[in-house]
Amino acid sequence: MTMRTERDSMGQMEVPAEAYYGAQTARAVENFPISNLRLGRRFIAALGLIKWSAAQTSTQLGVLDDKRRQLIQQSAQEVIDGKLDDQFVVDVFQTGSGTSTNMNTNEVIASRANELAGGVRGGKSPVHPNDHVNMQQSSNDVIPTAMHIAVAAGLKEDLIPALTSLSESLDRKATAFDGVVKIGRTHLQDATPIRLGQELSGYAHQAHLAAMRAAKAVQALRELPLGGTAVGTGINAHPDFARQAIALIAQRSGIDFIEATNHFEAQAAKDGIVEASGQLRAIAVGLSKIANDLRWLASGPRCGIGEISIPATQPGSSIMPGKVNPVMSEMLLQVCAKVIGNDATVAFAGSGLGSSFELNVMMPVMALCMLESIELLSRASRQFALRLVDGIEADQQRCQSLVEQSLAMCTSLAPRIGYDAAADIAKESFKTGQTVRQVALQRKVLSPQELDHVLNPMHMTAPHADSVGTGGG
Repeated sequence: MTMRTERDSMGQMEVPAEAYYGAQTARAVENFPISNLRLGRRFIAALGLIKWSAAQTSTQLGVLDDKRRQLIQQSAQEVIDGKLDDQFVVDVFQTGSGTSTNMNTNEVIASRANELAGGVRGGKSPVHPNDHVNMQQSSNDVIPTAMHIAVAAGLKEDLIPALTSLSESLDRKATAFDGVVKIGRTHLQDATPIRLGQELSGYAHQAHLAAMRAAKAVQALRELPLGGTAVGTGINAHPDFARQAIALIAQRSGIDFIEATNHFEAQAAKDGIVEASGQLRAIAVGLSKIANDLRWLASGPRCGIGEISIPATQPGSSIMPGKVNPVMSEMLLQVCAKVIGNDATVAFAGSGLGSSFELNVMMPVMALCMLESIELLSRASRQFALRLVDGIEADQQRCQSLVEQSLAMCTSLAPRIGYDAAADIAKESFKTGQTVRQVALQRKVLSPQELDHVLNPMHMTAPHADSVGTGGG
């Protein structure tokens, strides 16, 4: 491999001749050959947006000449557009401030700018990575700002639409199956009847609330630390820099970012990220409930609950012919487990072990976990809706059979004949294998006509309504 020599404050470093990054990035590559994990597309784009906005603001404030501004912005736009992603080579597990990643960005943008200016890749003239690309900034405010931008964008553009789509898919099925009466279950035991549409409507609203939680997470990330520079004081930055640069970031991202109310809090703590991660955990917990319930309702196909069927997406066994498993539910459950684990990492990193005095020093791993969780939840939700929810079918005969066999049918008898008498009917029904209706008829506790009314399972699903429709929507 052909190499070139670059220099930083610690001396000379050999860098691949074709690389846009320079000496500081090369040192980080040597220091951190840990995981081969990178911060990814959204984070890189956020860094490019920060550098683009900083250059624009520095020129407006009279501290950066227009020629360098143009070069920096042209290079930063290529970073935003993903044209230089292969140049971001620093491992996630690095310096906790993300300084290596910030310098990777500064060097790549400066190198590309210098190439645009004179055809020479690398170097520090006419654009210097620290003096010009990093002007009025510090890694300590750039990296947390990039984290907020990237995570908020992922929530807004990926997760909220995915959860909304899942909610809509579940809602369509709830409407379609509103006339299907089935048995309810509490404590994993038979309970009073419920309509399949009612049950699915609960899942639909759960997904809707998940989308709302994702939107709340965006709001937790609105305040950006940019402008605090090293420790929050704003040293080496113009007093108007943060406000103007963040206004540009908000305009270009379409998210209403604002300057941090208190720059010392914004850099010393990461409570907003921890809050947003907690919302992702809540979303994962909710989705795991939906995934688990649906696989149980479809269990069987002959020896399980079997009230619904779900699409057969692939063979389920290498030894049992014809076996089909609820793989989409299992996929989503694994994603939820990973997201919950990521939240534990974020909470640990945001605690006093990660945030000491004026700076949090576990930001790269926090960013990795947040962005991974958003990507996993977004993709999994869409696939779950497409390959499971949209294909749910109801087994009405099975639902009706289980309702009629349920001992919980006695519940509607209790107000008419008393709790103890109804409980005695339930015990005899269980002992003899007869239905509650059959035992009640034999005992003549009510007339056949009254029993038909009291033991109507559809009426039990809407006891306060005069009538309930029996058709699907």
